Amino acid sequence: MQPRNMSMSGVVDLAAVKAAQEAKAKAEQARAEAARHGGTGAVSPADLVIDVDEAGFESEVLQRSTEVPVVIDFWAEWCEPCKQLSPVLERLAVEYNGRFLLAKIDVDANQMLMQQFGVQGIPAVFAVVAGQALPLFQGAAGEAQIRQTLDQLVQVAEERFGLTGIAVDPEAEPGARPDVAERPAGPHDAALEAAVLALDAGDLAGAVQAYKNVLGEDPGNTEAKLGLAQAELLQRVQDADPQKVRQEAADQPGDARAQIAAADLDLVGGHVEDAFGRLIDTVRVTAGEERDAVRVRLLELFEVVGADDPRVAAARRALARALF
Repeated sequence: MQPRNMSMSGVVDLAAVKAAQEAKAKAEQARAEAARHGGTGAVSPADLVIDVDEAGFESEVLQRSTEVPVVIDFWAEWCEPCKQLSPVLERLAVEYNGRFLLAKIDVDANQMLMQQFGVQGIPAVFAVVAGQALPLFQGAAGEAQIRQTLDQLVQVAEERFGLTGIAVDPEAEPGARPDVAERPAGPHDAALEAAVLALDAGDLAGAVQAYKNVLGEDPGNTEAKLGLAQAELLQRVQDADPQKVRQEAADQPGDARAQIAAADLDLVGGHVEDAFGRLIDTVRVTAGEERDAVRVRLLELFEVVGADDPRVAAARRALARALF
């Protein structure tokens, strides 16, 4: 079993970006369905701490991470520091009241997960948010440091991914996950699924065309707009020579074409602020059609990252200052 959609080094994970855009809508749908059926859609406090193994990792961690941040505690029975850290994390999971879930993974029984996360020693604590994994801390940590880290995590989850957590009801039965009705199939679901399959297969041209087909019939389709921006970005960089592109950008700081190509590589490499800053700087030193081409590419990259990302909001303000 291979955990999917995880980015351990800050690389832009396009599948996870898509999942993040859908997460808030899923949460709102769950609450609406629960209310319609007369329920609270809430979980018991006991369900905020779960034991996870390799077989259940996808459903209990990856899928749940599109609803709520999942904090992972790698531990072992023989690990004395783990025995000090784990109770603190469990208590804080209840105290934070659904703003994150705590998944406990026994490394002795789940060596593959330990290797896939690159765990070098325990205790080790990671988080998975909208399918993306990130390390939080390793070894013993004081409660103040843990709280600060968790506060930052839930803030990023809410601001970047729209994940506001899950409802908790002290009266709810432990183990009873809220049942949410399946979302009715939309008119373009088959075409969107075909586009995703084409992306997974590396058929970028096919994915681009599939997304364009959807937008031809539904120009406002948010998922297709995001998917098209992602597929076109990957298509642009797939045959690029990174060393050559970056050398040309360094040698020609005022050349729009060179800076646009380098910005694409910046974004795919996870350097979001660098990509935005490069293009904004280029807007300042270009004019006419070149300047407009840079502006248009910057707006396309905004689509890839997502309008709710605070880095996009900051870059939009900087772009306005550069233009006017």
